[in-house]
Amino acid sequence: MSVWQAETIDQVQEMVLQASRLRPRGAWTKPALSTPLDGETVLELTKLRGVTEYTPQEFTFTALAGTPLKEVEALLGQNSQHLPFDPPFAERGATLGGTVAAGLSGPGRYQHGGIRDFILGVRYVDGHGRLVKAGGKVVKNVAGFDLPKLMVGSLGGLGVLVELTFKVFPRPEGYATLRLSCSGWQAAREALEKLLVCPLDVHAIDLLPEGEGVHLYADLAGMRKSLPARLSQMKELLGGGSILGEAEAAGFWREQVEFTWAPQGWSLVKVPVTPRRIPELEARLAKLECMRRYSGGGQVAWIALPEPPAILEEMFLGLGLSALALIGPAGQARLGVRNGEPLEKRVKSALDPMNRFGGG
Repeated sequence: MSVWQAETIDQVQEMVLQASRLRPRGAWTKPALSTPLDGETVLELTKLRGVTEYTPQEFTFTALAGTPLKEVEALLGQNSQHLPFDPPFAERGATLGGTVAAGLSGPGRYQHGGIRDFILGVRYVDGHGRLVKAGGKVVKNVAGFDLPKLMVGSLGGLGVLVELTFKVFPRPEGYATLRLSCSGWQAAREALEKLLVCPLDVHAIDLLPEGEGVHLYADLAGMRKSLPARLSQMKELLGGGSILGEAEAAGFWREQVEFTWAPQGWSLVKVPVTPRRIPELEARLAKLECMRRYSGGGQVAWIALPEPPAILEEMFLGLGLSALALIGPAGQARLGVRNGEPLEKRVKSALDPMNRFGGG
């Protein structure tokens, strides 16, 4: 396996032209996506790092693709700002470019939207070695095709991301979490439906199956003085629940973002779902040795299992679901149905006609 390391954008352009087949890689926090296949050269981007522009009063920043999320978060925190979609794997060293390429968002996506709702502009190197700019550096930017969003979840298959611009939000003063124990998925869904339409401005909702029951965790964010009254209203709305202590709540949501709940060495798979489809998926998963959690108000399933994720392929096909493996062997990242495959191939042929980039 050949590994090349780029420290500048010029070097990325040169290396793209030298390689017949290239796989961009950040900090290798998602090995199912970044491990090369036979014949692929790895292009390491961890030294292509640094925030190049930050305008706190405009709530935007621009950074090179290899910049660790932790560095971005630390800088934003100096001005009480943050990326509210809770990008995962920050503590493991995940980079900004790798997060965009994988299209990953954490629990905060429930209230604020996912990563694609915050990206404003990108610069990337295409298959001809050209530096392409798309989008802009201001929030009110509507000119041209929204190519930055196309790069979200592209898995590095359309080009090498080298620089990205994001909008950010003010960081809330505080958070508070309520846990509701439900007898089963029907009860959990009824509670979830109440939260979906309530005026409490819920920040995050995650669901954890445990035996025959389900634990629902609902998080509020905002001014500290308003949280107790809002929690009381939520508890009354749901007909019960227990309020987590601040440390316990922080630990729980950290588990969700960093996936420390998944045993080391297990595979990790992301599955887009809807709350209505969770019981159907659960009926299949309950027969397997696995752990799972549902995030984003039941819109995303996270499944950890001790075996390679390919064993889930037949199940996903039978359920009509698509999935993305983040941790697991190379070559098993895309699982289940691929309804958009014809369009994906057309986009790939347009942006990478020489098929230089692996991962897509």
